[in-house]
Amino acid sequence: MARLRVFALLAVLAFIGVLLSGCTQQVAPTEKEIKIGVVASLTGPASTTGKDMWQSAVVAQDEINAKGGVYVKDLNAFAKIRLIQGDDESTREGGQKAVTKLITDDKVDLLVGGFSSAVTSAHEAIVAENKVPYIVTGASSPIITRRTDIDTSYIFHHCPTTDDYGEQTVLFVDQVLRPAVNARFNLSDDRPIRLAIVYQDSPYGKGVQSAINMTIQKHNLKMIIVSEQAFRMGETDFRTILTSVKAAKPDVIYPAAFLNEQIPLVTQGRRDVGMNTIFLSVECNDDPDYYKGVGSYGEYSIQESRFSPYTMPVGKIATAASAFKNSFKTKWGGFPGMMGASTYEGVYAAAAAIEQSGTLEKSAVKDALGKVRIPELIEPMQDGMITFSPDYRESKFALFMEQLRMDTVSGEPRPVIVWPDNLKEGSFVLPDWYRPGGM
Repeated sequence: MARLRVFALLAVLAFIGVLLSGCTQQVAPTEKEIKIGVVASLTGPASTTGKDMWQSAVVAQDEINAKGGVYVKDLNAFAKIRLIQGDDESTREGGQKAVTKLITDDKVDLLVGGFSSAVTSAHEAIVAENKVPYIVTGASSPIITRRTDIDTSYIFHHCPTTDDYGEQTVLFVDQVLRPAVNARFNLSDDRPIRLAIVYQDSPYGKGVQSAINMTIQKHNLKMIIVSEQAFRMGETDFRTILTSVKAAKPDVIYPAAFLNEQIPLVTQGRRDVGMNTIFLSVECNDDPDYYKGVGSYGEYSIQESRFSPYTMPVGKIATAASAFKNSFKTKWGGFPGMMGASTYEGVYAAAAAIEQSGTLEKSAVKDALGKVRIPELIEPMQDGMITFSPDYRESKFALFMEQLRMDTVSGEPRPVIVWPDNLKEGSFVLPDWYRPGGM
């Protein structure tokens, strides 16, 4: 009997041990993580760019986590980054829905992304109300951080504004294109160049339109705007608009369009409307899908840029950009685009701010973002640093201009940096088929 009591006691103790062991496993500390919501147009008209942004962010996440993650002093631990998708569906309503879910359901620590200025400006109020740090890496309208109807202090702009690249592009036209046209056709040196604007009817497009006019006035340029035509976001048939533009006899056309708009706009202008002129392009089109889509009709067009899948200014940053492109290609195939590059850097900026603040507390992370200084990563920055201005929390890029030339191997155009002089790979070429608007 005594022996049975001993066995019974041992069995009870063993059972208790199993229970305690199970309880210990249930309450064991989980791996610390930093949740970053990536706001991108994964569906809808801007899905090509949105996919690029998401995939590039994943490359940054994998690199940071492979090195152990981000040290967070408050946690006394290294935390791994976990990205969560927020598909804005390329619409204002979709962006509001995505951001609300990321903040309230997923409880993200920080947001990165945002492409269309119209879509991003529509969900900013939700971000402001919940006081979540947001690094915007795609929307380029200055209103993103300069609007006064909401508190934008938690919103940081890691993307050149329409003011930045609008001015750069117009100065190129004045300093390089205008002299080339006048010299080729034996025109007076002080002949004004005739510029037409075709812009998306959105904060982005109107921002470019405004920047063009302001730059002409600011620098007293010899430039005449002969036509200003607006189109709806997502438009694909530009022949009527371009026929009207052609009648105004421009020397150069500056579209403010997304990739899915710029491709048909240039193609229809050259192929269908017979426009033997130079088309300009905003930086968001420096993407592999643009080169493939525009084909030979894009040859000799001009593109403002800061990161290209096919070229970069010579130097240290070119090596880093090449490594990023290789990592992207290994994981996803193909090449990343510009919006992907800035989103990649946005994840790194978020990680730096969290590590510097030593916490995931949102107001402290916001304050750290305002002070962050990171050596440039894969895009050239003014002064060689990623940092945000104290007034509107905007980072400042070193921009350059490319000219597209046909590549016989790929059968697609490829960019050559032609301005400014300290970065250029070759000289601007005025094609034989070009004709000034007034002739």
